[in-house]
Amino acid sequence: MRTTTHRLAAVAAATATLVLVAACSTNTSGSDGDDVLRVSVTASDREAMEAVIALFEAEHEGIDVRGEFLDTDPMQAAMRTQLSAGTAWDVMFVWPGNGNPGAMEVLEPNGYLADLSDRPWASDIPAGLAPVTQVDGVTYLLPMAFSGIGAIYNEQTLAGAGVEPPVNWSELLEFCDATAAAGVPAFALGNQADWVTQLINYAFVATLVYAENPDFDQQMRDGGATFVGSQWETAMAKYLEMDERGCFQDDPLGTSFESSITQVASGAAAGLVQGTWALGGLRDEAADGTTFTMRALPATDDPAAQLMPGAAAGTYAINAATGVMDLATQFVDFMATPEAMNTFAETGGSLPAVPNDAFDAPPELAEFIEYQSDGRTVPFMDQLWPNPQVQSAHLTGVQEIFAGQRTPDEVLAAMDTAYQEG
Repeated sequence: MRTTTHRLAAVAAATATLVLVAACSTNTSGSDGDDVLRVSVTASDREAMEAVIALFEAEHEGIDVRGEFLDTDPMQAAMRTQLSAGTAWDVMFVWPGNGNPGAMEVLEPNGYLADLSDRPWASDIPAGLAPVTQVDGVTYLLPMAFSGIGAIYNEQTLAGAGVEPPVNWSELLEFCDATAAAGVPAFALGNQADWVTQLINYAFVATLVYAENPDFDQQMRDGGATFVGSQWETAMAKYLEMDERGCFQDDPLGTSFESSITQVASGAAAGLVQGTWALGGLRDEAADGTTFTMRALPATDDPAAQLMPGAAAGTYAINAATGVMDLATQFVDFMATPEAMNTFAETGGSLPAVPNDAFDAPPELAEFIEYQSDGRTVPFMDQLWPNPQVQSAHLTGVQEIFAGQRTPDEVLAAMDTAYQEG
């Protein structure tokens, strides 16, 4: 098992980032002027949102949209602090549904989010996304993308290693052996960023839990199911088996999300398990002519049973206390246009949340689109959890498993405790 040195360094770095963010965010909304808009954006959506901001500013001369790009932990901490103090961003990235401190259902009861139900685009949001963008029928979020989680491969690295993407669990383990023999790890794993730790479990659980028991979440809510004793145990075991088999590079806990992108873009690793949002960064860093493909991460030896996580992503709200409500509304309405939504999706490597005929689907997402069309996707697991503590127990727990400090059973028990307290 691995040491905690890099994990402690990551915590220190995150703390330093939060201090910097707090120092730079003391202005109340609108105090920079009526033509200045502050927008919070997750670091993984940076390329996509920068492209949308550039489009908006080109069409609205004199308006300054200032994107503030943060990793998950610093954003969630700064969000709650600034909302309480009245200094939060005008337009905010807010996680869909429930399940973490920056999620819609956590923020809405405090009156932090503006009602967007009367916006002209609200009725266009697909019905399947309503549970994670609405509360009691009121729309609070604009989803920009429909994103998935899967294995993203550098096709040139695969060709150089003489391997094909695996389609079942047995092939996955053999794939790890084959890429290792070719001198590259199968998957770059950036577990220094705690939000990355959940993705492999989500990719496995989509199939292991929901293929046989699509009502698992309702059973959890009714008290008839728990993480302990469910196929979550199998998912955790397969995660660790991948580590023991050498599927990952050395020291995942010391590897940042950004470093994992660089490894795959450069060919130093064959692939990584990430969201569709990672494709933008991969394209930006890769040499000309490099191509990628996203496939389901096999969880069993039955490809017909395979499901993929797919959910609303790039979800934005308006701060109910913004001092530039008209400008914030104008920007969000622009974000909802096919032009902006398609740009966000194309740049970030996702699908537009609201389908439209003008979108040219990228070839690397062909398999994910097929899963979406066939109804073989399930929501990201945390979006349906009752409180943020469950996700926190999961993220921290996986890091502690990789550090040799806890067992999978202990982590799942902690998740059950957090769920029941919600």
